[in-house]
Amino acid sequence: MVSNITYEQALSLAGELECIDGISSVDMGDEDDAEDRADHYRDSAVLYDVTFDGEEDDPTSLEAMDQMKQVLSLYDASISSTVGENGSEMLAAEISFIMKLVAVIVIAVLLLTSKSYGEVPVLLITFVAAMLLNMGTNFIFGEISFISNSISSILQLALAIDYAIILCHRFSEEREHANSREACILALSKAIPEISASCLTTLSGLAAMMFMQFRIGFDMGMILIKAILLSIITVFTLMPGLLMLFSKVIDKTRHRNFIPPITAWGKFVTKLKYVVPPLFLCAVAGAFFLSKQCPYGYGETMIETDKKSELSVQEDAIEDRFGLKNGAAVIVPAGDYEKEGRLLRALESLDEVDMAMGLANVEIEDEDYVLTDQLTPRQFSELTDMDIEAIRLLYTAYAADGEEYGRIVGGIDNYSISILDMFLFLYDRVQDGYVTLDEEQQTDLDDMYEQITKAQAQLQSPEYSRMVITLNLPEEGDETFAFMERLHDVIDRYYEPGTYFVAGNSTNDYDLAASFAHDNVLISILSIIFVIAVLLFTFQSVGLPVLLILVIQGSIWINFSVPALREKYVFFMSYLVVSSIQMGANIDYAIVISSRYQELKREMTPRDAMIATLNQAFPTVLTSGTILSCAGILIGKLTSDTTIYGVGSCLGRGTIISMVLVMGVLPGILLLGDTIIDRTAFNIKYPALTQTASASGKVHLDGWVSGTISGKIAAEVHGVLEGDVTAEVHVHHTSPIQKEESEDEEE
Repeated sequence: MVSNITYEQALSLAGELECIDGISSVDMGDEDDAEDRADHYRDSAVLYDVTFDGEEDDPTSLEAMDQMKQVLSLYDASISSTVGENGSEMLAAEISFIMKLVAVIVIAVLLLTSKSYGEVPVLLITFVAAMLLNMGTNFIFGEISFISNSISSILQLALAIDYAIILCHRFSEEREHANSREACILALSKAIPEISASCLTTLSGLAAMMFMQFRIGFDMGMILIKAILLSIITVFTLMPGLLMLFSKVIDKTRHRNFIPPITAWGKFVTKLKYVVPPLFLCAVAGAFFLSKQCPYGYGETMIETDKKSELSVQEDAIEDRFGLKNGAAVIVPAGDYEKEGRLLRALESLDEVDMAMGLANVEIEDEDYVLTDQLTPRQFSELTDMDIEAIRLLYTAYAADGEEYGRIVGGIDNYSISILDMFLFLYDRVQDGYVTLDEEQQTDLDDMYEQITKAQAQLQSPEYSRMVITLNLPEEGDETFAFMERLHDVIDRYYEPGTYFVAGNSTNDYDLAASFAHDNVLISILSIIFVIAVLLFTFQSVGLPVLLILVIQGSIWINFSVPALREKYVFFMSYLVVSSIQMGANIDYAIVISSRYQELKREMTPRDAMIATLNQAFPTVLTSGTILSCAGILIGKLTSDTTIYGVGSCLGRGTIISMVLVMGVLPGILLLGDTIIDRTAFNIKYPALTQTASASGKVHLDGWVSGTISGKIAAEVHGVLEGDVTAEVHVHHTSPIQKEESEDEEE
């Protein structure tokens, strides 16, 4: 679109653009057709439809685009085209900038929530190592989506940060009464079950995402599953060594706790245990119905990103002035021009179709024929102004070339051939030297040949013919989707279903909308089943997984009720991805609190255990949740890609909601549900090993101990004792007695 230009200047500029090598045509409507002219020139602005000779990534097209931009640099121009636009490079630049901001936020949050400045480099080295391992192994998949590649590093950091933080906090707790090696051993023994449960729930959500019909779900799920596995391997193998190496630095750089105890908050939420859970259930019921009203977008036209790319800004400018052109292509078997013509006329008669074009209705300039009209020798002679006898010979040669000898015997004057086929045959005979034309005839033939070959390149292949239609409907919506069904009904009258294809943005959106309902139900069910299965064997209780799922699923419904209230469209794939990730990742916070609570309530009353749990879990939830929510919000604010924008903004909002529910609602639910949890508990009996051993000095015990430790003992022991041990130990997973190696610096 060129603004602030007269019609005469627009005509002159069109001719200048059409002279550029690589541009085959520049259309600005029929000057004599008032309606067509208004579609291309209004309010001192002209809209050009430019057709390039090559594909959008051909060097000729790219060079032509560069030359066109140079010509238009003197004008107020807006260009909407995929030629020369590299979305992956633009997205990579945006994600690179976001990654730098996220890194700053991560460091700031870690400095705030850590107990020692020395923990920060340990965590950062662990994160970077896991990230590099994931990026460096993506080649094993052969090819991945640039969207998955762009967003996976940020999501890996946000999703897997919990594991390193849990181990680091456990190490700090154990370091208060043990040396660095012993602290690492004890921290790992306590953190592995908690981290494994969190990891498995995250993997479950990502695995459910891989069942999407839309291939990007499988691609992103595959990349992120590998990222999580590499992250947990890094945490269990690299991080313990780093903690030991940095133990002196960690000890020397301890600082006061910047995160104050939240005892008052714990007392408050435990007092409201009979009030908050019922209110939460009411809110979840309302959110469930609201989330079902969430408006989903299946293309880019309905999604408004906070940041606009240069291309989208120019597209908006054109759309504001001339409206949005919604095109589609109908691909039918080639060979029957008459049937194609009837279909084109049927399409043109539809109120929703502004234009339908195919070979069967491409008009020849200054004539009343279309390219596929069947002409006899006399009609073709009159069209080309050639001698009738020469044309008869040409028709005879055409029949002989096609081995249609009956046509020759039956009389060539009644033989009809399409203009398109006859002109191409004539051009070949002239090129071979069998037919000689005068200069004027040769010029006319060359012009016609150029027109035909351009039309053929756009509209015909050896097997199929293409028809291009322009709709006066939005790209998506109920009206558009209803028309897509009518369009198929019309085409079915002329071609068998399955023998033709309909392509275009509206068709894509219609197909995606049809598959969304299936994907939505499937992913939701699979996410819940997978997560419940993991939690069932982690906590060995039927009731506890149900309570945790209720909180996180409630957060998902509340998350997607927000767009419904704001009447703002959510990209359908963003919903599927975020609901899977939120179920798998945010439930980690619930697991952290539940695990701590189950441990502490053995030693104190349930209310005191919950208050202590919130105090201990708050730094972990705050650290992980802040990083994940900030990463999501930054992605939503700073990317122009609709898919990534939706994932970021919804994930950031959903994480904040999950944090609030886990810290404010889950405590009351666990306190009220203690009876249910206990009554639905079950024990998985592992084969017990009984070993008798003796040791003295520092001894690490893990199991049921019956024997003498400078005195009789019969107890479940998890820890390190100093003295003489002669005992019978019943163990499940670990060796019963391990003589600890002394550390000179510790001794």
